[in-house]
Amino acid sequence: MDLQRRNGRTILACSPNLGFGMTSNKVKEYVMAVKEEGHAGHITKAESLGYFDAVHRPLKVVFMGAGSMFFDKLFADVLNIPGADIGEMAIVDIDTQRLALAEQMGNKIIEVTGKIGWKVTASANRREVLEGADYIINCIEVSGTEAVKFDNDIPAKYGVDQCIGDTIGPGGLFKALRTAPVFLEVLADVEELCPDAWVLNYTNPMSILCLAAARASKAKVVGFCHSVQHTTNDLADYLGLAYQDLHWRVGGVNHLAWFLELSSKGRDMYPVLLEKIQNDPELYERDPIRFDMMKHFDYFITESSGHLSEYLPYYRKRPELIEKYCRDKYRGGSGFYAAEWPGWRVAKDKLRRDIIAGTEPLEIFRTDEYASYTIEAIETNRPFVLYGNVLNDGLIDNLPQDGMVEVACVADGNGITPTKFGPLPSQCAALCDWQMRMYDLAADACIEKSPKKAAQALMLDPLTAAVCCPAEIKKMTEELFAAEADLLPGF
Repeated sequence: MDLQRRNGRTILACSPNLGFGMTSNKVKEYVMAVKEEGHAGHITKAESLGYFDAVHRPLKVVFMGAGSMFFDKLFADVLNIPGADIGEMAIVDIDTQRLALAEQMGNKIIEVTGKIGWKVTASANRREVLEGADYIINCIEVSGTEAVKFDNDIPAKYGVDQCIGDTIGPGGLFKALRTAPVFLEVLADVEELCPDAWVLNYTNPMSILCLAAARASKAKVVGFCHSVQHTTNDLADYLGLAYQDLHWRVGGVNHLAWFLELSSKGRDMYPVLLEKIQNDPELYERDPIRFDMMKHFDYFITESSGHLSEYLPYYRKRPELIEKYCRDKYRGGSGFYAAEWPGWRVAKDKLRRDIIAGTEPLEIFRTDEYASYTIEAIETNRPFVLYGNVLNDGLIDNLPQDGMVEVACVADGNGITPTKFGPLPSQCAALCDWQMRMYDLAADACIEKSPKKAAQALMLDPLTAAVCCPAEIKKMTEELFAAEADLLPGF
């Protein structure tokens, strides 16, 4: 056997009588030639395309609002990213007691995971820790426990019955008025100190905050919710399917996005789901308002029945309708969030203290929240599909192009890129459009600190408008501003 060069290629020349009787040395020589100069020589490792199996550099993540109930899980998620063995989690909270508790909790998570290459840095001053950040996870709560009773009780006097009241309606509007100005201050610091960082926003009201950010900041912001993950798990359960066998396509606005496709192995699941709720009253009771909307509007929606009821003009405008359609807790309980939220915070702090003391176990697993998977995808350039709240720049054709929508996005080495959804059915688009008109005025009210625009935004809120006339809405807004004056500087 001879290795010869012809036309720039290495070829094998065999004498007729050699056959397969080549020596092992000749075989090795041939293999090396093929590896070096044959087609195999053009095949290289994925790293040459910029793909990596794991995170390959130290990360700096800044967590805004360390007292948040999300902190423990999201930090553990980050530590579960393959290769994320070295980094800094800088945590920020203006409540120094809850900041100290979160710092102890962060160190406990490092201890349990064994990721000793990570450190927790705690500060009440975000500017001390933002410089050099790769990612900011925003979970701030601005005067939440101080205002939650005002947000619920004053509207209730006017007949506006809320279940959650933190993203839409009077409660959602005033949470935005308290929160968005602070969020914009955070983003101004991000622009100055870490302009290349991605801001992953979890704070509600999602649509209003992200819209205000898009209009008043150059920071790279995307809004993350878990309603798509949770709803798809609900749907798989309702249909008796394995999660991996469920296929969907969903788009709209946060908490009001529509499943235009719902199938399994090529079969449309909507007829199956409709038949199930007609024949199984117990199943219907698990999600009454979402199932009722599906019956009348043809498609399932991404938010729980109770929260969804606040986005619509249909279910909470009269006591008899509340009794007919709404149930307890997340299924539509009146004042549910206002009654429970302060206690949840106290209970969460106690649980953290017990975990730190070792009297309660610390469960470490990677959750279905998008933050860690998005970070992993950007760092490794291995694409991940998430549902993000982003500016509608040609994404959903028949919704306002200057508003926020929730669509599938691809995270990879280029960052976070939204995908085009196309048009929504007219009945679905109309309800989303209604929300977006309210958000439009609400975001401007937050940016301009305008009580007049705040009142006009509430006049466009579907539930409030179904219950009150404009004069009543204006009076309600004035009463809310008076009650929360100390929490709304600049207004």
